Amino acid sequence: MGDYSEFLARKHVLAPAVGFDPGDSLPSHLKPFQRDIVRWGLRRGRAAFFEGTGLGKTTQQLAWARAVADHTQGRVLVFAPLGVAMQTVNDEAPKWGYDVSYAENEKSAKGDIVITNYERLGQFDPTDFAGVVLDEAGIIKDSSGKTRIEMTDACRDVLYKLSCSATPAPNDWTELGTQSEFLGVMNEKEMLAMFFVHEGSVRADPNGEEWRLKRHAETDFWRWVSSWAVVINNPNDLGYDEPGYNLPPLHLHQVTVKVDTAPAAGALFAMQANTLQDRIGARRDSVQARAEAAAKVIAENGPDEQWAVWCNLNAEADAIRKLVPGLVEVRGSDAPEWKSEKLLGFSHGNPRMILTKPKIASRGMNWFNCGKFICLGLNDSFEQLYQLIRRFWRFGRVDDVHGWLIASELEGAVVANLRRKEAKYDRMSAAMISHMKDLYSAQIRGGRQVTSEYNPTIKMELPTWMM
Repeated sequence: MGDYSEFLARKHVLAPAVGFDPGDSLPSHLKPFQRDIVRWGLRRGRAAFFEGTGLGKTTQQLAWARAVADHTQGRVLVFAPLGVAMQTVNDEAPKWGYDVSYAENEKSAKGDIVITNYERLGQFDPTDFAGVVLDEAGIIKDSSGKTRIEMTDACRDVLYKLSCSATPAPNDWTELGTQSEFLGVMNEKEMLAMFFVHEGSVRADPNGEEWRLKRHAETDFWRWVSSWAVVINNPNDLGYDEPGYNLPPLHLHQVTVKVDTAPAAGALFAMQANTLQDRIGARRDSVQARAEAAAKVIAENGPDEQWAVWCNLNAEADAIRKLVPGLVEVRGSDAPEWKSEKLLGFSHGNPRMILTKPKIASRGMNWFNCGKFICLGLNDSFEQLYQLIRRFWRFGRVDDVHGWLIASELEGAVVANLRRKEAKYDRMSAAMISHMKDLYSAQIRGGRQVTSEYNPTIKMELPTWMM
């Protein structure tokens, strides 16, 4: 029976550990759950920290990088969005006593923990470093994306790798495959073939979801994920009694503006925008009306307080800037130094009001000092909305957070789609934590590896022809 149990255990697909045990060398400022996660990540060697915003991923990844640098006597390279990189260097690292330097290219890199932004990948050879960290690693979730392909290829031969994100797979579990492939655990195609079934065109999902987790593979899938990734939204998810991790109340206010739009040919009324092209047209037609609504919200809800205004179109930014004096805009075309100065300065109250796009600043920035924001334009990306909300609504803030989502009356399909994606994400997140909680308790808190027990309950019967 023992031999057969060992045979079954070998059949389980688990990520092999390639790391080391740091012993008692981890810094004392880490909280118990953070210390256990970092120790687990170092033992794994190639791991992912998928933790909710405000749980201290930055300090954990710096502790991980410090341990790898000390163990290997080499250097660690951290990739992050531009504003996040500068916030790490100027605010987070000094607060915890880490020496981290920013570099635009490898030649100018100093010290053994170097941070740069994703756009600088071509200026570095990651194989010259002992370890690589991806901060805000959700940026590689798109399997066909250029950044994911280039980053995965460039880091393929790096021994120690860490991926950190609050939203590694906001829309579909299959997006975990890009994270697994970056870490060198299993490529995306192998993961899909092993754990998922393709619905195909015959049973096409109305929401566009083509892959479904095999029912008989569900337990094995989560066991496999838990061998290389930790997923938590709160320390309580792992059984830690950690005070101070309560989110403040969040209030989202939807503002719907009326627009004068001529009905389509043959129609009595203007129809709600359903196709992507229709929605883009509806947004462009309602720019001025939405900007006026946003200006009114600011005027009526504390014009002297800190505000962040998010837009998706340059026309939206131009319109709101004319109506709200004092808005400081950060555009993609601005110089990197200007962008990092303003994005980081907003976290300290200067500027008091900022205007920017989600693709510039919705990932990683810690703006819990600000409690009021406006989404001047919405699109269909739930991840984008989730990320920009969590710049303000995060652990560490005590006061309420208020957000105003402004859309034209013709964009009802966008709002409904975002709500559907939000409900799906909540179900996914709860399922991931529920399936993996016990596995984590054994691996992270207890320091043990996942094992499989074989307890036979049915007596085998031989066919009569073998009697």
